[in-house]
Amino acid sequence: MNDGRSGTASGLRLYVNGSVYSAADPFATAMLVDGDTVAWIGSEQAAQSLRDDRMELIDLRGALVVPGFVDSHVHLTETGLALASLDLSAVRSARELLDAVSKAASALEAGATVFGHSWDESRWEDSTLPTLDELDRAAGGRPLYLTRIDVHSALVNRASLAVAGDLTGLRGTSGGAVLSLEAHAAVRQAVRRFSAAQREEYQKVALDAAARQGYVALAEMSGPTIAGMDDLRRAVAWNAVPGAGPRILPYWGEAVENVEQARALLEELDVPVLGLAGDLNIDGSLGSRTALLRADYADAPGNAGSQYLSAEAAAEHLIACTELGLQGGFHAIGDGALDVVVDALDRTSARLGESAVRRAGHRVEHAEMLDADHIAALVAHSVSVSAQPAFDAAWGGPDGMYAQRLGSRWAAMNPFADLYRAGVPLAFGSDAPVTPLRPWDSIRACLDHRSEGQGISARAAFIGHTRAGWRAARDSNPLNGQLVPGAPANFAVWEVESLMVQVADDRVASWSTDPRARTPLLPALDGAEPRCLQTVSEGVELYRSEAI
Repeated sequence: MNDGRSGTASGLRLYVNGSVYSAADPFATAMLVDGDTVAWIGSEQAAQSLRDDRMELIDLRGALVVPGFVDSHVHLTETGLALASLDLSAVRSARELLDAVSKAASALEAGATVFGHSWDESRWEDSTLPTLDELDRAAGGRPLYLTRIDVHSALVNRASLAVAGDLTGLRGTSGGAVLSLEAHAAVRQAVRRFSAAQREEYQKVALDAAARQGYVALAEMSGPTIAGMDDLRRAVAWNAVPGAGPRILPYWGEAVENVEQARALLEELDVPVLGLAGDLNIDGSLGSRTALLRADYADAPGNAGSQYLSAEAAAEHLIACTELGLQGGFHAIGDGALDVVVDALDRTSARLGESAVRRAGHRVEHAEMLDADHIAALVAHSVSVSAQPAFDAAWGGPDGMYAQRLGSRWAAMNPFADLYRAGVPLAFGSDAPVTPLRPWDSIRACLDHRSEGQGISARAAFIGHTRAGWRAARDSNPLNGQLVPGAPANFAVWEVESLMVQVADDRVASWSTDPRARTPLLPALDGAEPRCLQTVSEGVELYRSEAI
């Protein structure tokens, strides 16, 4: 493979002999790119009449050109670290986890930290976790930090606890090897004190991985307990390096109490964040039993999760953001957390007026346990939802983690069809490293939703992964996320087996399969995975396979 990077947007490129996904011409087979702009889209015959010696001719050989993907929720450094460290997603017991740690530790120099990720005891036949003694032995005296798949709890050993120091008084200590809440955050920060060069290396790994999957933009959800201001500044700095990777759409998740505090925080950040939003946590995660519920967890009576931010504090934050015309927003997963969000929105509207709230374009991340009242409130306040379809694929269904934690409540999770029908702006992402940067898998998850009646068509899911991502970030160019003349040249080329219209089921509103409906076609997702051949951001090539 050849990464094919270039420093600036090229001149004229004529793509021919393929398929172009465009509402302007659903039967287009050719596209002309002029620098950083889509100049023309049309038929093969018309392309031959346009062709001249100034153009670089690219034979698609039947490949599909689509708008580049936008991931509406990622953590760049964490994704790079995960790609470069021990993957525990396939382990199915404490014994397998310990064996994997022991093997990884033996390859490290003494004193180096063993980083691992994505263990998920909800998939184990015996969900018993390793003890401190067992993890100490497996790591061979090295510090150990293994995040659960949701990254809201972790397994540690005594060496990593020693690095963090005194955790007395912090919530989330169990007396054993698993940490959550504030204790987890403290150890996480202590063992991940990376140098600037290390952060840059991890971020570059993640950027390259995203480019190879057709992404042209990533919404980076940073915050004080995630990776810190220096990490966000480094992530944003990649935008000034042509061809370095997908464009970073930066958010900072830290609560403010008033406009003055918000202005001071923005000045301290010294990067053009799109909002004080993202992973500003109202609650935690379902897997770690820290998502805030109205009723107790089915497998943990007496525990209804954790609340990190009150409705009063959330309202003050939204009021400050609204007054500045800035996006505000929160991480909210459980129904109890979404009650807090709706309360905060109502308070903000009562203070500033509904039109001011709607203009601000606030957003909610994850929003997994929405009911009809939540959805109605989001519509009224013009709030976008950034959701992760792969969560449902991984944990939905009657035998999945949702059912373990919630009982029968699992069937109402991630109501994508209800959101679309109500008109809630819905953008999709991965929450990488929680789930992989694999956009077609995410679209398939929307089609094959585990809850009855909540699947959506491939086209609706595709829009959620492209155009809707730009809109959720309030991008100034209304043509971004489309391939039409005048649009930014943000696209990817994919090798596909066949193209078709795909709908979830006959109860979901969809587009006609009749050619006269002029519906652009997408890859058939019941066969081989589409393979990315080229990714282009604003006319600059981020990735090219040797096959194109």
